[in-house]
Amino acid sequence: MTTLVIEPGRTEGHYWKDLWRYRELLVFLSWRDILVRYKQTLIGIMWAVLRPLLTMAVLVLVFSKLARLPSNGVPYPILVFAGLLPWQFFANAFTEAGSSLIANASMISKIYFPRLIIPFSAVVVGFVDFLISIVILAGMMLWYRFAPSWHIVALPLFALLGFAAALGSGLCVAALNVKYRDFRYIVPFVVQLGTYVSPVGFTSSIVPPQWRTLYSLNPLVGIIDGFRWAIIGRGIELNSASLLISVGLTSLLLITGIVYFRKTERTFADVI
Repeated sequence: MTTLVIEPGRTEGHYWKDLWRYRELLVFLSWRDILVRYKQTLIGIMWAVLRPLLTMAVLVLVFSKLARLPSNGVPYPILVFAGLLPWQFFANAFTEAGSSLIANASMISKIYFPRLIIPFSAVVVGFVDFLISIVILAGMMLWYRFAPSWHIVALPLFALLGFAAALGSGLCVAALNVKYRDFRYIVPFVVQLGTYVSPVGFTSSIVPPQWRTLYSLNPLVGIIDGFRWAIIGRGIELNSASLLISVGLTSLLLITGIVYFRKTERTFADVI
């Protein structure tokens, strides 16, 4: 039987090993949040089905029926849902990770464990919603008799990129939210704004070429475009420059989030 001895100054040197040693806590926190989200609601897991479908219906109405944007020969509901998948995954994971430390304040102030586990588990819960949405998309493609292309093999890579973007931004906001509680009001605004400045209800091809680089500074642009390219394939453009910018910004965001989180982590128990 292994005994864990915590002494002053020892935990820093074993931090990354402790992330693996406390993996069961990660599983427990993720499973707990999943149960709370679905078991203790009126319609349970159906909420994970209705929410993306209702959002898709609104976006299809706005961008297809009212704005009459092109769909490149793809059924517009599939076009929108393929972009909605990564966006909702990012938005849900980012929001939950940003408030995760405050929600688990009592645990943080009482026991030692790598605090990085808490926002990480929140992103994992968001990934479960993402997997449910993948099943919904598969059903929609069967309904419209729309087969994915061979590009689908690249989907896990874009999912990993979305996971990194959600985790990096979530770590930054989670650490800031401990000290500056007004960040909880900023996050919903950022998420709402991001729905319309990201190519969720439309493709990036409608953005004029002279504005494409500036538009691609939103790291979700390359990720969403990549999802559409992987799922739909034909008729969907994957701009290599936008993808490279997204990869670079997402990597920078993840590194910055980890560094800032680790720098401020030792004060969480005192401030929270």
